[in-house]
Amino acid sequence: MDSLITAAARALSAGDPLGALKRVALRDDPPALALRGIAMAQLGDFVRAKALLKAAGRGFGPRESVARARCVVAEAEIALVSRDLGWPARALAAARETLASHGDRTNAAHAGNLEARRLLLVGDLDGAEAALGSFDPTLLPAAGRTAYHLAEAGTAIRRLRTVPARDALALARAAAAKADIPGLASEVESAARTVAEPAARVISRGEQRLLRLDEVETLFASGTLVIDATRNVVRAGDTAIPLGSRPVLFALARALAEAWPGDVARAALIAQAFRGKEADESHRARLRVEIGRLRAALGAVAAITATKDGFALAPLGAVEVAVLTPPVEDARGPLLALLADGEAWASSALAIALGTSPRTVQRALETLATEGKAQSFGRGRALRWIAASIPGFPTTLLLPGPLPGD
Repeated sequence: MDSLITAAARALSAGDPLGALKRVALRDDPPALALRGIAMAQLGDFVRAKALLKAAGRGFGPRESVARARCVVAEAEIALVSRDLGWPARALAAARETLASHGDRTNAAHAGNLEARRLLLVGDLDGAEAALGSFDPTLLPAAGRTAYHLAEAGTAIRRLRTVPARDALALARAAAAKADIPGLASEVESAARTVAEPAARVISRGEQRLLRLDEVETLFASGTLVIDATRNVVRAGDTAIPLGSRPVLFALARALAEAWPGDVARAALIAQAFRGKEADESHRARLRVEIGRLRAALGAVAAITATKDGFALAPLGAVEVAVLTPPVEDARGPLLALLADGEAWASSALAIALGTSPRTVQRALETLATEGKAQSFGRGRALRWIAASIPGFPTTLLLPGPLPGD
């Protein structure tokens, strides 16, 4: 490798893409194309960066498998940053194997780091943790270690493990200081704010207040019967009863929990669950059926008793009942929580992360744009979406992935 290529590579590792381009901007050999591609990616021109890296990969000969694998890893990083989650993960896995088999442990570890971060974005927390444990993070440069510890913190935050999350953030902050790249330091501080800022609102005994993540963790561990409106789950200790596919039952459970220890009138329950303007006999009959279904669903954690005017919730074993909601309730909360991470998302990537159809996501994005809550830029396949500033968002509880007991 000649001196200009070496100097350009060092400039890129130090976060100086312009310095790298000064050395290789006029060269068209494969190593220079690869470095130019990485430099363009650091400058934010992902379309040009991908084209340069593909050209570099084609330019390397059949015996230069390591160089081609490094180009694949660079393409995967661009796909991750540009939120192109449909990029083939198998290509990255094959490149990682090639690098490891040829002794390039640093870039193999970097490939593992990218895979872990991708899995975290789509909510596969078990897969992300397995990927993070599959390599030695000390092999990574300071910038890579920052990303590694941020992914560690991200999995811990999603699982509501605030102490490990803070420990990982401290390591990320130290690695970012060593890397001396302002953008990395800003990313670490942004992640740290998710632990310190309100993540949810709790309603109990007619009062409500905001909770930080550690307070949500304490609430879940307290044995309180929690009607969790962030995931449409009823929780009590280690027991979690999902009601996401049964919205009427969840609406009834929430109404009963918000009124606890009092009862809720039948007319109010009908209005809450069925959106009925006036309660007629058919509504009352359906309410009796749905209350019976709710009794069966919650039998392990609570009973539902009939009162003179309506129904009341009676927790079994728990001494308190609480309703947990996002700080700002919006039917498109999970979508807004993803958009508010500061990156520009493709609608296809949002569909992958949320586990829903691209058309559903596209309709939701168009509605958010009409309401001034999201905005787009670019055209065609380069179209990307970001969130407008919305007080109260994002909340980690709305991001994809299981919470304790799920």
